[in-house]
Amino acid sequence: MHVFTKSIALGMALSGLILSLSFPTAAATQRLIGDVDRIVVIVNDDVITDSELNQRLRETRKQLELEKISAPPDAALKKQLLERMVLERLQIQLAAQTGIRVSESDVDRAFETVAKRNNLSAEEFRKALVQKGMDIMAYRNQLRDQLTIQQLLEREINNRVTVTDNEVDNFLENPQSRAGMDVSYQLSHILIGIPESASPEAIQAARKRAEDVHRQLSQGANFEQTAVSHSQGADALKGGNLGWKKAGELPELLLSALKNMAVGGISDILRSPNGFHILKLNNKRGDTQAEAVTQTHARHILLRPSEILAPEDARNKLLALRERIENGEDFAALARAHSEDPGSAANGGDLGWTNPGQMVPEFEKAMNALKPDQLSQPVRSPFGLHLIQVLDRRSHDISQEREFAAARQQIHARKADERYEQWARQLRSEAFVEYLLEDVN
Repeated sequence: MHVFTKSIALGMALSGLILSLSFPTAAATQRLIGDVDRIVVIVNDDVITDSELNQRLRETRKQLELEKISAPPDAALKKQLLERMVLERLQIQLAAQTGIRVSESDVDRAFETVAKRNNLSAEEFRKALVQKGMDIMAYRNQLRDQLTIQQLLEREINNRVTVTDNEVDNFLENPQSRAGMDVSYQLSHILIGIPESASPEAIQAARKRAEDVHRQLSQGANFEQTAVSHSQGADALKGGNLGWKKAGELPELLLSALKNMAVGGISDILRSPNGFHILKLNNKRGDTQAEAVTQTHARHILLRPSEILAPEDARNKLLALRERIENGEDFAALARAHSEDPGSAANGGDLGWTNPGQMVPEFEKAMNALKPDQLSQPVRSPFGLHLIQVLDRRSHDISQEREFAAARQQIHARKADERYEQWARQLRSEAFVEYLLEDVN
């Protein structure tokens, strides 16, 4: 899978992040803050303050209200938020350590994208935020952190998950998995997690918490509110809603339970290495897809902005390469020499035949606007700047190819989810995290 192709969803909601402030020690920070603010948690060499937590609490309550989810008491919600904020802070720290940087222009584009989703111009959206009492700079910092974490997860999770042809063949040879390829489940999820290297006592305590939560649900407790209060899953603050999932994207443990559940039903407690799971099946459907599509054969040169190569310098370099190609130089030779896409550079930037929806939206929109042999201007995507050339187009019956690609995508999504859970647990267990206030611990 090429690095610029559409990422598989990790089932992780990146909501309202707050820009972290780095200080050398908690003691020094406390002297600086004094009585104005309190340190709630130390996260390695960083801190989360009481004002940050309360701001996040207000934002989350507004979001839950919009989604018509009853919020739990402040004490329960604060515990959920703090654990989420700790994980986010750890990811921001790791991104900084590994050189991931998000430019102002990246934030501008994200701001415009959110505005468009709300059917507003960027200026109209800015005014709407001000009217709601939101600080524009703080909101831009939230977007910056979201983009930073997205880039980190793309590198640490999606780009490190591989699916072999043999795995796909085995998937398609299994009658059950093949029959379920076009079946999707809309589900919600509660996870009572187990820490890395948990003791038998910790595992038993987690089991008792799961049993208590399951008992509450059996007695009629609202699943979404219960998830917000108790779940340690990535989507807890969305009421545990995982959205629509293809059967092949789900671990066998969850899929086996869903197959025997009626819509609206709640599963038994399910045990995995990560903890104890409770599912709710909200809906179920069988999908159908067209068999014939218009495929595009394209190639590209990718440059990744970095501390060494500024975005404007990358753009100018692509414009210079574009001019050289128009003057007769070989695209493939220049791609091999300059492209930073490891998946295609060795092949002269050739991406082969691609189907609709296979590329990230920014890349696909620019590619679709090109005629055969036409060169694009530099195109920005989450993975960098691209110079794209379309070689040809064709109408193609993709029955078997669609099946093979769908199987590969579903396997990749499942493996990415599993990798994320393991990676996040390890990141959390290796960090120094100290709660300083008893009422939030």
